Amino acid sequence: MNIHLLLQMASEAMGYREAVVCGNMRLTFEELGEAAKSVAAKLKTGEKLGYLAEGHPAFPAALFGAALAGTPFVSLNYRLSDEQLAAQIARITPAQFITDTSTKAEGLTLMSPEASIIGPAFDGEAPNEDGAIAVELFTSGTTGEPKSAVLRHSNLMAYIFGTVEFMSAEEDEAALLTVPPYHIAGIAAVLSSTYAGRRMVQLPSFTPEAWINLARKENVTNAFLVPTMLQRIVDYAGDKLDLPHMRNIAYGGGKMPRQTIEAAMALLPHVNFTNAYGLTETSATICMLSPDDHREAFTSDDPAIKRRLGSAGIPIPTIELQIRSEEGAICAAEETGLVWVRGDQVSGEYKGLGSQLDDEGWFLTKDRGFVDSGGYLFIDGRADDVIVRGGENISPGEIEDVLRSHTAIKDVAAVAVADTEWGETVGIAIVCKSEVSDAELCDLVRANLRSSRVPSVIKRMDELPYNETGKLLRRVIRDGFA
Repeated sequence: MNIHLLLQMASEAMGYREAVVCGNMRLTFEELGEAAKSVAAKLKTGEKLGYLAEGHPAFPAALFGAALAGTPFVSLNYRLSDEQLAAQIARITPAQFITDTSTKAEGLTLMSPEASIIGPAFDGEAPNEDGAIAVELFTSGTTGEPKSAVLRHSNLMAYIFGTVEFMSAEEDEAALLTVPPYHIAGIAAVLSSTYAGRRMVQLPSFTPEAWINLARKENVTNAFLVPTMLQRIVDYAGDKLDLPHMRNIAYGGGKMPRQTIEAAMALLPHVNFTNAYGLTETSATICMLSPDDHREAFTSDDPAIKRRLGSAGIPIPTIELQIRSEEGAICAAEETGLVWVRGDQVSGEYKGLGSQLDDEGWFLTKDRGFVDSGGYLFIDGRADDVIVRGGENISPGEIEDVLRSHTAIKDVAAVAVADTEWGETVGIAIVCKSEVSDAELCDLVRANLRSSRVPSVIKRMDELPYNETGKLLRRVIRDGFA
């Protein structure tokens, strides 16, 4: 099955509906279908289609157009340095590129976003090859060199068919797209909105003011945000946020501070909030904390229920999830281990490295976490982020959660710091809202956790380093301590 089928179905069944809005450009699903055919007509056999630009109607047209032509679609991060971009471009050539930059490299044919969606239409059917590659996306590289994740048509279609009902969106529904095209959430938003028949409103460059104004102007009903975006919106709004048409806000891409989601829920009591946890390698969402879960946790006096507001929720119906120890044993409830997942949407494959699935189809996410007695998943951080002090594994997340409870702390990250006696010890980087002493923070950790968790060094920063999709760049912080 080919992902172009989603657009074909939308174009035939609801072609009159608006599909995508960006600035002054507005395309119906029928027009988006024609734009995708124009993109497909320009593609050559054996070449990939690269996309290096901000949000534009050419983005969904290119995603579906590449599928129609049987060409892998590769969206690159336009915020990378010239050197980083050159390295990634070299890994995908020969290719044709839709770009609004002056990128130059051997083996590239360039076209602008505007030019890509006009011209003769592709005359043919979308190929339906078992196992064909639909999308290649470079991972964020928060812990090392980015890998090129391979997503096949079968993976993406399994995700859509398992989570979205065809034509399920009302005609007035509109989704505000702020996640960049090179993120799996951006890919998933286009596929799911198209299949549901929901208008996609693109905001190429995020600021809280622009997001709020566009949401009001376009009567936006749905949105997806990374935690740093939601925090900026909350900070900008102050004590009032007037979004009368907003019905659903999903978030993901990084850990959501409890204070942020509680503030957002208080500002927008009529909105359904959903935490969507997933990875590029899993074709987006694999666990969800539902709106009902949010409300129950927000109002509950039961500590076990209340803490679920910080969880990733429960696996979606098409996903199996296990927590395993380093030795491979299945962990009991509340026992921290490595997160493994299995399902048809799980690719677990990288270009040049092949499939990383085990013999039974399980994929190691390299996230650490645990499930509670109700099956709710709590992510404890990346396996690579664990601090090993004298042979004892220490989770940065548990230290960060304690420190965030202090009213003076705005943001915090715990990382491993080299130590001659213990090998590694705890260092914390903090962003403060008000004055607080190192001793007070150490006492707070000591009172709530074991003494081995008490930081040996504390560094104050104006802000912590995040990438544009909300992931904390711990390696940058570690390098700063080094």
